[in-house]
Amino acid sequence: MGTINTRNGKLVADFRYQNQRCREQTQLNDTSANRKRLTRLLKTIEAEILLGNFQYAKYFPNSKKVQLFDDLKERKQTASDYFNSADAPTVKEFSVIWFNEKAIEWRQSHKESIEGILESHILPAFGKMKISVIKKQDILTFRAALAKVKTRTKKTLSTSRINHIMTPLRMMLNEAADRYEFTTPWKNIKALKVPRTEVNPFSLNEVERLIKTAPDDFKSYYTVRFFTGLRTGEIDGLHWDKVDLDKKQIYITQSLVKGDMTDAKTDGSNRTIKLTDRVVSALQQQMKITKHLGPFVFCKKNGKPFNYQTISRVIWEPMLQRLKLKYRNPYQTRHTYATLLLAAGESPEWIAQQMGHTTTTMLFRVYSRYVPNLTRQDGSAFDRYVQTQGEDNA
Repeated sequence: MGTINTRNGKLVADFRYQNQRCREQTQLNDTSANRKRLTRLLKTIEAEILLGNFQYAKYFPNSKKVQLFDDLKERKQTASDYFNSADAPTVKEFSVIWFNEKAIEWRQSHKESIEGILESHILPAFGKMKISVIKKQDILTFRAALAKVKTRTKKTLSTSRINHIMTPLRMMLNEAADRYEFTTPWKNIKALKVPRTEVNPFSLNEVERLIKTAPDDFKSYYTVRFFTGLRTGEIDGLHWDKVDLDKKQIYITQSLVKGDMTDAKTDGSNRTIKLTDRVVSALQQQMKITKHLGPFVFCKKNGKPFNYQTISRVIWEPMLQRLKLKYRNPYQTRHTYATLLLAAGESPEWIAQQMGHTTTTMLFRVYSRYVPNLTRQDGSAFDRYVQTQGEDNA
């Protein structure tokens, strides 16, 4: 309800209308009778606001806000006429406008991801609807339906994937609402809570068995993966000019994503990784095999880069099956490296730098249960840990 204030001995009506605070000076003296009179007036105004038939000029014809609300009403009417007309934009029509405007900000891989989400999920559900008529219930129903979608492996979509699909829809609705002056239906819709990152690393014994069972032309590949913590795109996109075996380090500045070379994932991903003697030896062996084929350290016999999906299906999965190990995605090689470093007693700051994290926050959040007393920071402890098969830390 509105309130009554005073200014220079005169009563002031204080209320809200269309998300605006309105304070209107009256000529009523501050008396008990006039306060009752103004209280009744405020109740009438608020009732009319609630019913949607309040006219500002009727009560305050000389107020500066009359023109403000008239202009706002005209803009809303224009937008309403536009969206209720036969040629009002559908979600599909607006998606083309929105995508073309945003694409310049995105990497090629992200553009392809958004295109896939639009074509596979959003447009089949909303494409023919006018973007202004989508309601909150439509959004929630759509999200609930996504939770029932089955993947290629017959599993339901993860909460992370559902949130990823919902993001372009949210962005489009909010942009359209701002552009065409209608109220966005995306109010109080929170992203689904994503479970903590699943860390299911291999033991050092399992790492050694996996490398041993790997095909000969992939032993170096998995040695480097397990003992550098490189992401899939980083190792598949690693070029020889980023490898310095004399200094025992590699420089990560780029990544291979869906066949295209892109900048590293984040600023923190641009990093220098210190190499153990074992990794240096693996890269020396790899140099004999692929250095003459082109820029990629790990590649096909024609010098072209690997397709990570093919490698996962043809090389990685059969390795796990041969050893009767529970399936884990290749990203667990990165988690394994982090946990082995922690088990070896390396400094969290040094590990974070190796992993491409700008701070130790993520390190402790994801790997907290693997953190022992940490004192060393030069990689030597990890080197000894690997060489002794972990016996020194038993």
